Formats: sequence, C-alpha cells, structure tokens
Amino acid sequence: MHALVRLAKDAIEEYVRNRHKISLPEDFPAELREPGAAFICIKKGKALRGCIGTISPTRPSLGEEVVENAINACSRDPRFDPVEADELKDLEYTVDVLEKAEPVASAQELDPKGYGVIVEKGWRRGLLLPDLEGVNTVEQQLQIARQKAGIGPEEADVSISRFRVSRYK
Repeated sequence: MHALVRLAKDAIEEYVRNRHKISLPEDFPAELREPGAAFICIKKGKALRGCIGTISPTRPSLGEEVVENAINACSRDPRFDPVEADELKDLEYTVDVLEKAEPVASAQELDPKGYGVIVEKGWRRGLLLPDLEGVNTVEQQLQIARQKAGIGPEEADVSISRFRVSRYK
C-alpha cells in the first residue's frame, strides 16, 4: 500500500474510532512533505462512500492535505452519512494527487480518461476527476462537472481547465 493511501486509511480509522486527527508519521517520506493538492475517495464495494479534496494546496504538506481531506471525505461529504466504525473493514481508499490545472481553449483538448476537468462560471466551480467508471466521453465529463457547479447546459462563457492526477490505491 502506497504511503499516501496508508496515511488516508490511518487518518480515517483514527478519526472514526476516536474523533482524533493523526500527525504525520516520523518516517513519512520527505518528498510527501512538500505542498500538494489531493482528493481522497472512499468506496464500499463498488459504491462511492465519500470523496473530498482540494484543487490547490491548503496545508503546508501533501501529507497534511491527505489527512485533512481523508477526515472530510469520511465525515463531511454532504452526499453521504458519516462513516461508522463497523464499516471500516469494508472500505477501500484512493488518493489522487493533482497536478496544476491548465486552461483549455476547447473541448477537443479534453480526454476523460487522461484528464480531470474543472468548469467555472463566476463563483461556481465543478470538478470531476479523470478515469472514472461510467464517464467515457468528454460530453459526459463536462455535463457532470457543470451539474456539480450548478451551471446549466444553456449557460455560455464557461471557463474550462484540465489537470492530470497521480492515482494511488
């Protein structure tokens, strides 16, 4: 298990059982102590159980970002009830470390398998990670990201950015 996934799992288990936020382990790799943005996704079987992250770093290190987002994914994802202790044995975790997003001029520059997408209009913003089951076309990817942002299909003047991730399971 990758160090980031182990950290997410440990953070979730400690928080769910004891409502305590863990510290980074002493032996945590130095390269993961640099700032970074990450999404933590929790699955129970094939069903999503929680997924929260950041588009850009909000903590001093990627490790701290993972701990914070892991706790939020298990307890504050508004789509789901908080994770309960009896579920922990059935959960699987994915950590996606985001590269810096880059604006695109058109949908032709997108690929739902290779790039995540951010759709923005004013203060509204929707993000969709890349390579998600059931998202096979650029049109699907943009539709879901617009929906997450509350941006209707008829609304024009939308900014679109793409980003790559390193995914750890």
